[in-house]
Amino acid sequence: MRPAHCDIVFAERPRDVRIIVNIAAHFSVSSRRGAGVARPVFSCRAVNVSNRAIAFIAPVAVKVGDQITAQVEHVGKLEGAVICVLERGFVMDIAASDEEREKLDDKIEWLERYKNLDTTDQRADPRFTPAKRRTKMVFADGTTLYCLIRDVSASGAAISSDTIPAIGTVLAVGTIVGRVVRHFKGGFGVEFIERQSDDRLNAIARRD
Repeated sequence: MRPAHCDIVFAERPRDVRIIVNIAAHFSVSSRRGAGVARPVFSCRAVNVSNRAIAFIAPVAVKVGDQITAQVEHVGKLEGAVICVLERGFVMDIAASDEEREKLDDKIEWLERYKNLDTTDQRADPRFTPAKRRTKMVFADGTTLYCLIRDVSASGAAISSDTIPAIGTVLAVGTIVGRVVRHFKGGFGVEFIERQSDDRLNAIARRD
């Protein structure tokens, strides 16, 4: 069942900073147990973080209220409850003391300085132009706009559009989630969160 629409909203104090990222993580759900004693651990990607909440792209479904323990690269261990279910992920609030939030602020500021050191197009995968180039791009707030795919590969796409999202913006090209990593004249480059198969790449431009 398609989850209800949910905007990603982070309450911010004066120093609170919300940034777009794309970093490896893994998580467990307290209510889930495997065949043994240990809880199953799922790989995911952190795509949006503040010192109050964090958004993940994840391959498994969770429910609002689920208690999550996550280990995020460059950030460390975070715990909290699911406050919002996304199309392919979820938002978790972060349970922390004021002192822990101050330390998390420092880590977020470090990520902001270093997350986009290289925003040039580094796609080494073969590119092709799909037969049907017109498709939709969907933003985190549910906004949907049409665009043209200039070329696409397993790791990303070059998009032409009247609207040029800011570098770091998370969006879906068709049904494939990615992050804007560069701008060029008349368009922008998107790096996909996950590598894509040829069938999936062809499918994104066949949807009206």
